[in-house]
Amino acid sequence: MFKGSMVALVTPFSGGKLDERKLRELVDWHVKEGTSAVVPVGTTGESATLDHQEHERVIAVVVEQVAKRIQVLAGTGSNSTDEAIRLTRAARAIGADGGLVITPYYNRPTQEGLVRHYEAIAKSVAFPMVIYNVPARTGVNILPETIERLAGIESFVGVKEASGSMSQIIELIDRVGDRMDVISGDDLLTHPIMAVGGKGVISVSANIVPRLMAEMVDFNLVGEWDRGYEVHRKLVPLLRALSLETNPIPIKTAMGIAGMIDPEMRLPLVPMSPNYGNILEGVMKSMGLVGKGFA
Repeated sequence: MFKGSMVALVTPFSGGKLDERKLRELVDWHVKEGTSAVVPVGTTGESATLDHQEHERVIAVVVEQVAKRIQVLAGTGSNSTDEAIRLTRAARAIGADGGLVITPYYNRPTQEGLVRHYEAIAKSVAFPMVIYNVPARTGVNILPETIERLAGIESFVGVKEASGSMSQIIELIDRVGDRMDVISGDDLLTHPIMAVGGKGVISVSANIVPRLMAEMVDFNLVGEWDRGYEVHRKLVPLLRALSLETNPIPIKTAMGIAGMIDPEMRLPLVPMSPNYGNILEGVMKSMGLVGKGFA
């Protein structure tokens, strides 16, 4: 249901508040550039520092501006099951096409706890959902056999995999690939993940190079692996530079260098260190991205 190149959309701020005008510009640009779906209020969208009213407002602005032209997969996860249910219900009511539901963070549930968490959400909300596994952020890894236990639930249509383990991803696709779409959550691993059966990416770098990411993914989806790999190789220097500091610091910095948004973030995130910023700007200059705006 959710496949292709999907952007983990940043949340633009101005003076500490949501910049709705810029958010609408970003949405329109992604529609034009070939992005398959926008994914607001995820990690890249700084959901951790948005209050609930802001969280729902971002989803509402994105849904309204998309106007059914592409899909909206809204971040609705939490480390509280009740809160995840509430956010998922809100996204459905607003008109999103699905929810991206991260594994509970900080409290580090067992595998049985993860199953019960997701079962409770599915029982409470009839809504397409993508399970999001990112152990580096949450402190817990949802195992392939655990996802297999959830694969029979109709609401769970996909898994965003950001474990970084190709062995785990291959096992996951073997176990559930015929029932759930496996989506890369790591831009640098998107080409190899798709080579073993993945259906696309929820991408950070697509915030600044959406057409290139869409081209790579689209080539892969039709089996043109050599052409997909050519695009992958072009992207590698940028993907590495965007990993120099904690996401979304580098991507917001990059978008500022490109003249797309004000690279404002909320504490505890701070501006990129000068040394890493210079490396990022150098890579962007070599790719013709400095000052490019929405061109």
